[in-house]
Amino acid sequence: MAVLWLTAVGIAFSGAIMPGPVLTYTIKQSFTSGAKAGFLIMIGHALLEIALIALIFLGFDVILQSDAAQIIIGIVGGLLLVYLGGDMIRSSVRNKIRIEVEGGGGSSGNMILSGLLISASNPYFLLWWAIIGLGFLLEAYKSFGFAGVAVFYLGHMVADFLWYGAISTIIGKTRKFVNMGVYRGIIVALGCLLVYFGGNFVYQAVRSIARA
Repeated sequence: MAVLWLTAVGIAFSGAIMPGPVLTYTIKQSFTSGAKAGFLIMIGHALLEIALIALIFLGFDVILQSDAAQIIIGIVGGLLLVYLGGDMIRSSVRNKIRIEVEGGGGSSGNMILSGLLISASNPYFLLWWAIIGLGFLLEAYKSFGFAGVAVFYLGHMVADFLWYGAISTIIGKTRKFVNMGVYRGIIVALGCLLVYFGGNFVYQAVRSIARA
């Protein structure tokens, strides 16, 4: 369970820290609303994710019983993880990581709803849960049942709340963003983590094919 928890936290951090609409919106709201912004936005984000997990579980038994589906999820999800991790490393090394705060859209009085809607409008977010998240949920369920799924989800949420809460607290208190050099270093480290997990997904899928 501890390994599952740490895996969920690490994988969630790798997605949370990448520049995107939710991070941009959090930074903008933190300048005006202070430290609470990140936590409120993540509540909406978390509600959307638990709804997606519930939808996944509507057909979960069929997926779980299909070896072919698990192999496909492992290979496709693993390759996507390797690609995303490599892209994170490459973008950081080439100094292409940017945080754009200006022109990110108007603020909203309901940050919880905005967190949900902005997350839902992000194709990367939906793709992550449809392929990568599903793969981890399958592994968690096979190992520990629904308790494993709950641990994975809670670990995922802890990472999201820690990162966005820290960002909104730092900006709310200092009106400055984190040092970009440190930020890019974190992205490289988490990119390596994605490559590792992606490679392991593909390896396990190939092993399943070999045993068939």
